[in-house]
Amino acid sequence: MKITVHDALVGADYTPSGPVEITLQDGRIAALDAAPPPAGPRRLAIPALADAHNHARPLSTTSFGCGCKPLETWLPSLAMMPAVDAYTAAAASFARSLRGGATSVMVHLTRPMGLMPLPEEAREIARAAQDVGVAIGFAIALRDRNPLVYGAHDALLAAADPETRAMITDTWLRPLPGVDTQLAWVDAVADAVADLPGHVDVQYGPTGVQWCSDAMLRAVADASAHSGRRVHMHLLETAPQRDWADQEYPGGIVAHLDRTGLLSPRLTLAHCVWARPDELATVAARGARIAVNPSSNLHLFSGMAPVPEMLEAGVDVAMGLDGCALDEDDDGLRELRLFYLLNHAPGFARGGLSRAGAMKAACATGRAALGLSAGGTIAPGMPADLLILDLDALDRDALMPVDTRDFVFARAARGMIVDAYAGGRRVLSGGQVTGVDLPALEESLRAAYRTGLSDRAGLIAAWPMIEAGIAGHYKGCH
Repeated sequence: MKITVHDALVGADYTPSGPVEITLQDGRIAALDAAPPPAGPRRLAIPALADAHNHARPLSTTSFGCGCKPLETWLPSLAMMPAVDAYTAAAASFARSLRGGATSVMVHLTRPMGLMPLPEEAREIARAAQDVGVAIGFAIALRDRNPLVYGAHDALLAAADPETRAMITDTWLRPLPGVDTQLAWVDAVADAVADLPGHVDVQYGPTGVQWCSDAMLRAVADASAHSGRRVHMHLLETAPQRDWADQEYPGGIVAHLDRTGLLSPRLTLAHCVWARPDELATVAARGARIAVNPSSNLHLFSGMAPVPEMLEAGVDVAMGLDGCALDEDDDGLRELRLFYLLNHAPGFARGGLSRAGAMKAACATGRAALGLSAGGTIAPGMPADLLILDLDALDRDALMPVDTRDFVFARAARGMIVDAYAGGRRVLSGGQVTGVDLPALEESLRAAYRTGLSDRAGLIAAWPMIEAGIAGHYKGCH
């Protein structure tokens, strides 16, 4: 297959090529050849995005009254979302990710639907990814402490009336399976998806240090070292997590993770908004990477990740959407622009995030987190994961020759994606996902949620009081 475009961002520096013919063969880019400008609308080819941290949520959580909250109250508020069909939920999420420019997505499965055994649900999620046409990393969430707040929840329960106390206990405080049982889930999921075509990289997914005991963290580190499975976890996303970590591990939370053996090239850490320079240096030295999620951190009032400091420390930085792009629409191109603009050095200062660095983080580095081969660049031999953009829309005024990177980092958005290729297969055509009917999936989800929300009426009514109790627990955090 040959694709001729008016321009492409090629090579490791993502340099504009001018008119070029891209030859695809056996799922890879076989050749790049100069070509005369093709007739018809102008097109720009760029590498597809690799979303390095996501959760494959079915619909926007704001639609369930969960918006505009810090993470510590936002997470418990997700309990108001009823369980729905796992395939439909995952297919809709993956289709939106694809429409936003990502042909590979990290799925940290922190909230399984639970309507069927986990291995069966995992198979449905993997089947949805296959139908949509995206490759996925698939981390199974593991946790065994602090289910509602960081630390003791006794005061919160004591302040609630008996009915609400019972609701809190039943919703968030049920006993969790032991470490060995949870680790066995990962093997069971891997077995369940092993025969499916497409890329599904099953990983250990400890949710975060505040939610995982030292015994669990050590067990994950040992299991990862023995099996070679990757690990995906949150770290230092919020100020309360920083405060908790400093109190719980006065010798340093990252140093503690290092002692457990978790820090390795197999590890991806999501967020690290509140990581300190010495901690970033340790992460870099051990070869772990960090997935930064700008819009999610803004939506949840978590702060801004210190990306320039991460880069200065030598950390491999990837970009993720965390299921919460700026407009809650999974627009990876807009996220790329935000990521770059937030982290570029001010004025004429040196350092910070370059355009090439932003493209590398969004397109290439995340592939390692997902267990994919090297890629994220348009060059011979690289995987044929491509986005074809409407250059006429990008260069809407067409007044003079302009570096197309200027347009990408000033204007690019998902509505400008015409086609997308994943491993040489066209999975988006004319701006529409080819493998599934996204509008139908989303309408099915809305209908299911409208029906299911009636079962959450008691919890929804009690939530304001519960939320106030949770917020009170963190009073005084910086």
